[in-house]
Amino acid sequence: MTEPLKIDVWSDIACPWCYLGTRRLQDGVREYRAAGGDRDVVVEYHSYELAPDTPVDFTGSEVDFLARHKGMDEGQVREMLDRMTALGAQEGLAYDFDALQHTRTLKAHQVLHLAKTHGAQLALVERLFAAYFEEGRHVGRDEALADLAAEVGLDRDEVLRALADETYADAVDADLAQARAYGISGVPFFVVEERYGISGAQEPAVFARVLATVTDEQASLAEGSDTV
Repeated sequence: MTEPLKIDVWSDIACPWCYLGTRRLQDGVREYRAAGGDRDVVVEYHSYELAPDTPVDFTGSEVDFLARHKGMDEGQVREMLDRMTALGAQEGLAYDFDALQHTRTLKAHQVLHLAKTHGAQLALVERLFAAYFEEGRHVGRDEALADLAAEVGLDRDEVLRALADETYADAVDADLAQARAYGISGVPFFVVEERYGISGAQEPAVFARVLATVTDEQASLAEGSDTV
């Protein structure tokens, strides 16, 4: 078969596990190919808001947000973020939760839909994750998002117009509705060929195994069709 394998990813820019999952997915695709997988893989990201009640300009640290806004124990939050930092480092990610500027990600999702129309969605996903988790950049304001989008080749003025007009608000809503239809209650969540669901930032081998399974199943179906 020559058609690429499709992976749909429900993700949120403010989710550290989503950043980790993105990297592990990339490693899993490489493992699939190294093991003889001969199909191209196309990845599309879909909107999911973990904390839609977050203010655009939250005043406080990530610890403050999780402890005060979400009611978590501060000591447990710090331990959790330390573990997340260590896991990220294993994948080459430099989480900096002290510098992080917590914000609502609704507008970032709208810009990701715009980026998809220009073939730049994957580049912008990476840029937003790095800006948010590693560089302490703000990813909730129009001007800041336009700056980051311009770094991956999008037209800054087009980004600002799309945000002002809420051009992609319906597309974001459609993603959220599809997440509910699938029963997704947490991210990252990966759907391979609309058939297999993978929940969480699994190890690369899991992604490689699912891709190989789907490839074999579809090849078998194609061979069966040829013999009918």
